[in-house]
Amino acid sequence: LAAACVRAFGRIDVLVNSAGIYVEGAIDEMTEEMFDEVLDVDLKGTYFMCRAALPALRQHAGSAAIVNVGSDAGVHGNYFCTAYCAAKGGVSLLTRALALELAHEGIRVNAIAPGDIMTPLTERQLAAAADREAALREMRSVYPLGRIGTAEEAASAICYLASPDAAFITGTILSIDGGLTA
Repeated sequence: LAAACVRAFGRIDVLVNSAGIYVEGAIDEMTEEMFDEVLDVDLKGTYFMCRAALPALRQHAGSAAIVNVGSDAGVHGNYFCTAYCAAKGGVSLLTRALALELAHEGIRVNAIAPGDIMTPLTERQLAAAADREAALREMRSVYPLGRIGTAEEAASAICYLASPDAAFITGTILSIDGGLTA
């Protein structure tokens, strides 16, 4: 993917790792295959995309940036969400470790840690509920701002962290969570 991007556009200035899956379930209900799939997509995918894009990012050291999409679940635990919390916690620490590793090369590495964001993933979760509106009310109820976030709000934070405006920011996990982790 990184090589295809360089062939198509000639360079990589910013890498945004936003692929992820979400699986709920008690630890004794989680199969090894389910656990592996969550870690493969959410953590290993992020790790290996960073590694694959690094040669191209090094060509633009000083302005290159990596922004990973973590989760509030990677900052604190969530009920019945052990695999996802493990994967997103890994993304948080991968972000910080890689920020230290690449700082001297002028490549910034940050992450956002969103709470619930209205995305197709969230819509699938709500669609599985017996009463979608009741499930949405319950989901919103834990946020001090009284709502869940929008994809545009998460994207704005990613754009900021990737931009020259954030030139002195690296190793940060920016909470985009309506005050959930305050």
